[in-house]
Amino acid sequence: MNGSGVIRMGIWLGLLLPAFTRAWGQNPDIDLLRRINLDRPRALDHAFIRLDQINEPLCVVLPAGLFIAGWIRRDSATQYRAVEAVAALGLSSAVTISLKYIIRRPRPFVTYPDIQHLVPVSSPSFPSGDATVAFALGTSVSLSYPRWWVIATASLWAASVGYSRMDLGVHYPTDVLGGAITGAGSAWLSHEAGRWLNQDRRRHHALEHF
Repeated sequence: MNGSGVIRMGIWLGLLLPAFTRAWGQNPDIDLLRRINLDRPRALDHAFIRLDQINEPLCVVLPAGLFIAGWIRRDSATQYRAVEAVAALGLSSAVTISLKYIIRRPRPFVTYPDIQHLVPVSSPSFPSGDATVAFALGTSVSLSYPRWWVIATASLWAASVGYSRMDLGVHYPTDVLGGAITGAGSAWLSHEAGRWLNQDRRRHHALEHF
């Protein structure tokens, strides 16, 4: 299966996850969430709350910083990577917001009062918006800078954000999985669209100077 086939399969899986969990009585989802949330190491609560507070600002600051650095150095490639990251974040956020209000899945602590939620939230649960943007940014950066340490750092960040949403009691595991698929898929699509546009621009430039 090629890359686009994997992404399409992931998108369909993300869309079908809430239906599957409803059909199965949601037991695997809530059982795993209870193990993560109720048996969590309380000493990490503050760290995960801080992670919740800085995730979205990072998704603004990092692309902006890349763009400014590229502008100062007159490096169009770096500026382009910043635009690609913004496109990934924009696409993934639009898909996530649409899915949230189409599916309207209640937050886990609303359905299961024993779940302890540690941060305020108001929107529907599926998919996780924080996991979406973390995986969108992490995947975009990894595709733009495919070095092992960049990929490892970006993956650790995105995974930590995803886990924190369950530890803090505001998302089911399938919400996080849906957000990861949406974010990574949007970044991949943005990256491929950017490569296609660059190739098309080079072809036109070559024809003009033929």
